[in-house]
Amino acid sequence: MLYSCAYFREPDETLEQAQRNKLRLLASKLCLRPGMKVLDIGCGWGDLALYLAQLEDVEVLGVTLSKEQQALATQRAKDAGLEGRVRFELRDYREVDETFDRIVSVGMFEHVGVSHYDEFFKKLNTLMPDDGIAVLHSIGHMSPPGMASAWLRKYIFPGAYSPALSEVFEVVERNSLWVSDLEFLRVHYATTLKHWVERFEKNRAKVVEMYDEPFARMWEFYLISCEMMFRTGSQLVFHMQLSRSRDAAPIVRDYITDRQKAYIVREQTLNITL
Repeated sequence: MLYSCAYFREPDETLEQAQRNKLRLLASKLCLRPGMKVLDIGCGWGDLALYLAQLEDVEVLGVTLSKEQQALATQRAKDAGLEGRVRFELRDYREVDETFDRIVSVGMFEHVGVSHYDEFFKKLNTLMPDDGIAVLHSIGHMSPPGMASAWLRKYIFPGAYSPALSEVFEVVERNSLWVSDLEFLRVHYATTLKHWVERFEKNRAKVVEMYDEPFARMWEFYLISCEMMFRTGSQLVFHMQLSRSRDAAPIVRDYITDRQKAYIVREQTLNITL
């Protein structure tokens, strides 16, 4: 249920461990402090928002355009006893008008569209105070700008677009934001997709029963071809940390590793189970 690229600290980790690693890595880059307000743009099924609220004494608003995601995420917050600090709303991020100390977005930027990049980063700037921090997790590629295959656009991700970094930096510069950290997850998505392929194959008969054989073949082709794109092609995942000021985050990035280590201990102490 936790979509997008996982983060494999060790090659033999399970998919669940690697997805937890991703949440922890994002949390570390957000530089959270007690009492902060966090906005999760494109919150999915709520995993990241619930993890952050269990890890730190923060309030989190997750926004999504999916009624199903909003309903399930809200129920999960209630079940976890976090409804007082975590809420999920069916709302376009452009309609949000509060100010947040921290903003995070995972796997949503690919669906913004190049023509809306200015609008996206302008909104991030508007929603943060001067010492605010935003972390963007997105698919991109190391080659010049180009479109995904016609097959992928038609059957899997209509309207989706993974940018070249040159397209993103140009717009960030126009919107007066500092890129305070940039990290590339190069083969992590390939490994994630490999896990998805293996799990799909174990449940292939169920998928055929739910849908049909052509759907199963289409999904196999999607998963396997995307694994190869991330393993041998130009696709990658990037984490871009943004702020309105140059010193919102520590100026030496050792803190990211230090916080991850501290959060591992905290997860065990607090028995965080997401």
